[in-house]
Amino acid sequence: MSGLGGLNKSPNGVVIGLAQLQLPVVETPAQLKAQAERICWMVGKARRNLGTMDLVVFPEYALHGLSMSTAPELMVSLDGPEVASFKAACIEHHIWGCFSIMEANPGGNPYNTGLIIDDQGQIQLYYRKLHPWVPVEAWEPGNMGIPVCTGPNGSKIALIICHDGMFPEMAREAAYKGAEIILRTAGYTAPIRHAWKITNQANAFQSLAYTASVCLCGSDGSFDSMGEGMFCNFDGTVITEGGGRPDEIITAELRPDLVREARALWGVENNPYQLWHRGYVAVKGGAQDCPYTFMQDMVAGRYQLPWAVQVTDGTPCGFAPPERSYRGAEVNPFEIQKA
Repeated sequence: MSGLGGLNKSPNGVVIGLAQLQLPVVETPAQLKAQAERICWMVGKARRNLGTMDLVVFPEYALHGLSMSTAPELMVSLDGPEVASFKAACIEHHIWGCFSIMEANPGGNPYNTGLIIDDQGQIQLYYRKLHPWVPVEAWEPGNMGIPVCTGPNGSKIALIICHDGMFPEMAREAAYKGAEIILRTAGYTAPIRHAWKITNQANAFQSLAYTASVCLCGSDGSFDSMGEGMFCNFDGTVITEGGGRPDEIITAELRPDLVREARALWGVENNPYQLWHRGYVAVKGGAQDCPYTFMQDMVAGRYQLPWAVQVTDGTPCGFAPPERSYRGAEVNPFEIQKA
């Protein structure tokens, strides 16, 4: 990485801005429209803020706030005016953007969806949050896996959302599919601060990938989001981090070429490789098996914890017990387009 948050950009670098967006109140279609306009203004601020910036990342719930409302009039579609305005802003300001929407789902509850839009206004990554923050969130569980896209300067980028990042398997899967930079967007509030930091660092270290993570910031009169934009190096150390100042954009230059070098050349702590090549000093090629019972049981459909769990639906948070079963995996349409 070069210094000064991307001011001195190197030929192989990717400069990312993490927008600690002020936590909004969005309870009406008029407020939704106004918040979309504000996000577009912040895209322009990102470009004015740093001419070398390649990608600006907005937090989860940037458009909707933390009301958790699933009201149909507040839900968004990919062909609706909000996404169209994000595309237009990326084109106008010649910058990539990562955005959060709560997406209408005619077959069930809305999806908590993340988008990466390039500087030509094209959606390069479409992701449905795999792990809603139960029992607080009522979003439909994602069913399209973890996509990876080719980003600015040939970088490989994945997006995970908020609670996703608490599962080490998420970062492992993103890296396994080639991600060199793992974005994480969130609406977390202060009680999660410690877990936020250690998981961002652990996800980077265990995956030999950069992590770039950001939360909403400030208060909406009910909730207090923490900001905490944070870049972690692929060795797990913190490159830079923000605090609690709303609308501040935290920036860093990341070097995907150094990730590729580490993945190819590291012996000690090359964990993505060593997961499948255990003990290669002792045995040729290492042990290539799956000794993890939980993985075997998940694949076999018999995952069972050896203890009882009492909270298994959203009733403690006021949601009615669900009546539908998970409908299963779907093919990501944007992955088909790139194939």
